[in-house]
Amino acid sequence: MVSIMNEALKLEVGHNVLEVGAGSGWHASTIAEIVAPTNTPKERWGHIYTIEVVPELAEFARKNIEKAGYGDRVTVVCGDGSRGYLERAPYDRILVTAAAPSVPQPLIEQLKEGGILVIPVGGIYLHQMLVRVRKRDGRIVEENLGGVAFVPLVGRYGYKL
Repeated sequence: MVSIMNEALKLEVGHNVLEVGAGSGWHASTIAEIVAPTNTPKERWGHIYTIEVVPELAEFARKNIEKAGYGDRVTVVCGDGSRGYLERAPYDRILVTAAAPSVPQPLIEQLKEGGILVIPVGGIYLHQMLVRVRKRDGRIVEENLGGVAFVPLVGRYGYKL
């Protein structure tokens, strides 16, 4: 699923990326390899901001990312990812690793023109679709990439569990 989502994002060196749902830090680390590879000059590197609502998971991700050597390319933030992370917006790419009832408006607003957002959308645990959202010429175009099963996105623009 990580590979499928990364491919759907069409990541490139230099992209500024927001990941909603840091988990263990693994997915953000794979993105760092693409947007900020060590064989590229640092001034061309992109950066990943990963936001996690569960404080213990945010700390777990931060430690794993540091141990794996990605701390200079990935920033872990504890907060409500359904609101995005306005402090570093706009983003070339946004990835959400939990299912939302619908695409959160703040994430669309924080996406750059020409940007891509990949998010599971649907019910809690069932009947979810992986959706790719593109922002083109001020318009939002959604594409269904198939059925998936993710934990629910929790927060203001997610589920209230």
